Amino acid sequence: MTEWDVKKLRILRTLRDRGTVTATAEALLMTPSAVSQQLTNLAKQLGVDLLEAQGRRVRLTDAAHLVLRHAEAVFAQLERAEAELTGYLRGEAGEVRVAAFSTAVPALVVPAVRLLRAGERPGPDVRVREAEAAQAYDLLTAGEVDLALSLAAHAPTARDPRFRLFPLLADPLDVALPADHPLAGAPALRLADLAADRWIFGGSGPWSEITTAACEAAGFVPEQAHSAAGWTAILALVEAGMGVALVPRMAARERREDVVMRVLETDRPRRHVVAAVRHGAESGAAVARVLAALTETARSFPETVQQN
Repeated sequence: MTEWDVKKLRILRTLRDRGTVTATAEALLMTPSAVSQQLTNLAKQLGVDLLEAQGRRVRLTDAAHLVLRHAEAVFAQLERAEAELTGYLRGEAGEVRVAAFSTAVPALVVPAVRLLRAGERPGPDVRVREAEAAQAYDLLTAGEVDLALSLAAHAPTARDPRFRLFPLLADPLDVALPADHPLAGAPALRLADLAADRWIFGGSGPWSEITTAACEAAGFVPEQAHSAAGWTAILALVEAGMGVALVPRMAARERREDVVMRVLETDRPRRHVVAAVRHGAESGAAVARVLAALTETARSFPETVQQN
C-alpha cells in the first residue's frame, strides 16, 4: 500500500497555496532545501512526479492536484479528530482564536463573547486578532486562528475544500452627509442623487471596491476626493463638509453630531459578512459554541437585515 505522509502532504498543499518553494519555506518556518527534499521524498513514496519545472519556478503536476483532492478529506477528518480530542481533554470550554475585521470586533465578536459568558456553562476562552480578509484566511490556513470573520466578497468560494463558510448577516450601507448638505433632509434619497458629490473612501482594499461597486450600480463613478480607511477619519472628513461616504450600519457607533446618516431604500446596498473555519473544525464543541453565539448575535442585531 502507498504510504501517505500527512506532514509532507501539508507541505505540498502549502506550495499550491503559496506558489513558490521560498514562500512555502517561509510559511512553514523551513529552509527551501528542506521543502524540496520533503517533496522529493513524498514523490518517491507515492511513485508519481509531483512537480515540474516552469522557468525558474516549479508547478504542481496533474498527479499532485489529484493527490491533494484526496488529501483535503484527510485534513478535514484530522481537524474533526483534533476538535473532538480538544473537547475531550478540555471540556466544552477550550480556546477559540478568532480573526475578524475591524467593525466586526465590537459589533459581533464582543457581543458574542458576552453571550457566552452569560450562559450557564463556561464558555470557550475567545482570543481575538484584528485582521482583514486576506490576512485572516492566511492565518486560518496556517492554523494560527480557528475562525475568521470577513466580508463575503473577499472570502474563498464555497467550493474551496479547505474551509466551511457560514453566512452571518447582510449589513446595509447608509450614506453619511454633512449636516448642512443640500440633500440632508431630502425625501427618498438615492445614490444617483449624489453623483456630482466628492466621495471619501479607501484608496484600495475591500471598502474601496464596495463603494465603487455600489456607485457604479447606481450609474456613476464616484469622484474620490479623499482617501481614508478608518471610520473615525472618514466621518471627521464628512463632518467638515469635505465629502460624502458610504458607511456600514455596523459602524453606526462612530456617528458624529454634525453628520447625517441617510438610508438608501431605493439602492439598498449591502455588504455580506461570513464566518469561516477549516473544514471539519466546525464539529468541535468550542468552535461550534462560538459559531452559535455569533449567529445569535447577528440575528439579534437591530439595525441589520438578515441574509436568507
